[in-house]
Amino acid sequence: MKTSITAIQDLYPFQSKYHVIKGYRYHYIDEGKGTPLVLVHGNPTWSFFYRRMIRDFSSNHRVIAPDHLGCGLSDKPQNFEYRLETHIENLETLLVALKVDCINLVVHDWGGAIGLGFAVRHPHRIKSLTILNSAAFSMNVMPWRIGLCRLPWFGNLAIRKLNWFVKGLLQTAVKKPLPLNVQQGYLLPYDSYENRIAVMRFVQDIPMSVNDISYEVLLEIEHGLWMFKEIPVSIIWGMQDWCFTPQFLKKWKSYFPQADVCTLENAGHLLLEDDYDQASGFLASFLKKYNL
Repeated sequence: MKTSITAIQDLYPFQSKYHVIKGYRYHYIDEGKGTPLVLVHGNPTWSFFYRRMIRDFSSNHRVIAPDHLGCGLSDKPQNFEYRLETHIENLETLLVALKVDCINLVVHDWGGAIGLGFAVRHPHRIKSLTILNSAAFSMNVMPWRIGLCRLPWFGNLAIRKLNWFVKGLLQTAVKKPLPLNVQQGYLLPYDSYENRIAVMRFVQDIPMSVNDISYEVLLEIEHGLWMFKEIPVSIIWGMQDWCFTPQFLKKWKSYFPQADVCTLENAGHLLLEDDYDQASGFLASFLKKYNL
């Protein structure tokens, strides 16, 4: 990376750890002690998205926040098969190696499908779910901006050459302007054509129909969601998200009618940037309520 992590050390002061998976370094943060809180990010973010949760919840939880291969501070191999199934396998490899049980799982964006993909494989390890703007089920809705980036020629130009996908997120996924140092934190891992490989592969891998490679994997996850109808679930949702709209929230609630729900009326897709205090306060209350 052209920009050193020391440039954002005040925002992200954590000790980096690595687990080698398939010969590549898989980065994660592991802070604090207590019942595990596993935070799974999406695209094109990284564990930096959860920086304040890591800081605040590690006082009484063991907080684990990985970076998917190709993202954040993890290695970014150019010929790796960046698919939903391989991302799930990578997360599974890490959490099994760390011998983590009784997991309070928090997911956002692609972290929904990846995190719940791990959960349906290891339901006995899951103590609670907290769902931020995300999906882990089939939907026939795709924003035009995402669809445009799936066009091979345009995706390569917009995502890899010009970095519009990451830069655009920082402008359109929040309702409040992000401070420059926070923008720098999101941009830091994706500072070259090569380092944006996984950002594009995530977009290309969105499973919309049976013709998409990851569609069957997504259906397997969706069909396994019933396993969590008896455990505590919380949903914290940014209502101004143009990507994961309230339609997705409605579907999550249909799967988990027992869920405690917090809607953030003035928050976008990066809800922890727009309304961190309300989101974290709700999560803290949820964990306390169920003695998690």
